[in-house]
Amino acid sequence: MSDEQKFLDILETRNAQRGAEPTWIAARRQAGAARFEAIGFPNRRIEAFKYTDVRAIARGEFSLAGDAEFSRSSAAALTLPIEAIRLTFVDGLFSRALSDLSKLPQGASLAPLSQALADNHEAVGSALGRLCSVDFSAFSALNMAFFEEGAVLRLAPGTVVETPIILQFLSRANDQPVMSHPRVLVEAGARSQVTLIEHQVGEEGAANFTNLVSELMLERGAMVTHYKLQEASLSDLHVSSLHLDQGRDSRFTSFNLNLGGALVRNDIVGELNAQGAESNFFGLFFAQGRQHVDNHTLANHNAPLTFSNENYKGILNDRAHGVFNGKVVVKRDSQKIEAHQSNANLLLSDRAEIDTKPELEIYADDVKCSHGATTGQLDAEAIYALRTRGIDEQTARGLLTLAFAGEVMEKVRVDAIAERVELAVAGKLPVRFDLAGLVETAAALDEPANKEG
Repeated sequence: MSDEQKFLDILETRNAQRGAEPTWIAARRQAGAARFEAIGFPNRRIEAFKYTDVRAIARGEFSLAGDAEFSRSSAAALTLPIEAIRLTFVDGLFSRALSDLSKLPQGASLAPLSQALADNHEAVGSALGRLCSVDFSAFSALNMAFFEEGAVLRLAPGTVVETPIILQFLSRANDQPVMSHPRVLVEAGARSQVTLIEHQVGEEGAANFTNLVSELMLERGAMVTHYKLQEASLSDLHVSSLHLDQGRDSRFTSFNLNLGGALVRNDIVGELNAQGAESNFFGLFFAQGRQHVDNHTLANHNAPLTFSNENYKGILNDRAHGVFNGKVVVKRDSQKIEAHQSNANLLLSDRAEIDTKPELEIYADDVKCSHGATTGQLDAEAIYALRTRGIDEQTARGLLTLAFAGEVMEKVRVDAIAERVELAVAGKLPVRFDLAGLVETAAALDEPANKEG
């Protein structure tokens, strides 16, 4: 039996258990399954997966979760300690007991996908799959075939959601690994504003497979800040695909922060479709042991007078492997656009590895574009300079590593997220440091050290 057939057999069994569904859902499931069967799991001969081997997923023996049981005390230990509107999913299934929608304001609608389908499946059908079709990848096809749960967020024009919204995905340490295929839909009306946090976290030893697809539609003047904090178990497998449609004068800011997972693949595809649209992609990936983290981003400038900015930082230790592929496409007649892209990587071990490929594809002549990538190690002289000031080597390395991440982390406005990342990257430090000041201090260390020498 082929790897693909295993998944298709599970799908067939699940379909039989579901019973009757609206015609459009059944048709899309069938289209997803047919596409997945036709192309199969990607291999390394495919350019987009040249550096990423997905056999750990393809050869995995996964089932589908049967319940969403998770103790409140265990969930509390994993939950971000902030006041928030919260939808919680356990191994892909909605947990009403661990969710809280009490602070959802008028003009905002948030529901698990299963409820949204039951309430008005036609409204969901008009949006689901519009930005991410089954043709995007084998994983998007698999998600379309299996989707059952997820979140649907709708903001009426002018709605401002002051309280952050958290979509929390909890992964259990099951006897039998499970897979889930959540789907997230966001429709942000004109001039609406929201901060959306996607938090992937789980119990130690969890070895599950999550395949998430998100579609975000921003109308004129909408402002969405999206945080992804991925700190899953070091045995979890995680694939995520976020697709973005931006209208005139909309602004989207992404913080893609990856700390966990054995195998991680993130795709972000932004479509800047009208004048004044602005996208900001900020990313930090920290990997150790034998973790593999792959980030692919694409910004399509489909209209003139659009702006995109991207800054990704990679920190790799032990035998970890990182991949960054960032691409900017400026379509014909998309004049007077501005697009900047940067990827910097820090290798903390001689055995760590990074493959980076920033790309520009330009079909207009009045543009301002830049891109670049760097890779290096901690400066031995900077470590020495800190040690001459009475700082032990471990703390010195942590400070300098944190300083490297500072250009991204200083833009994070949620303290609980910043603290989780700082602890993972630098370990337990005496105090929370001023990252901007730390960057300046680290850059200036050589000169004082030479004067003392």
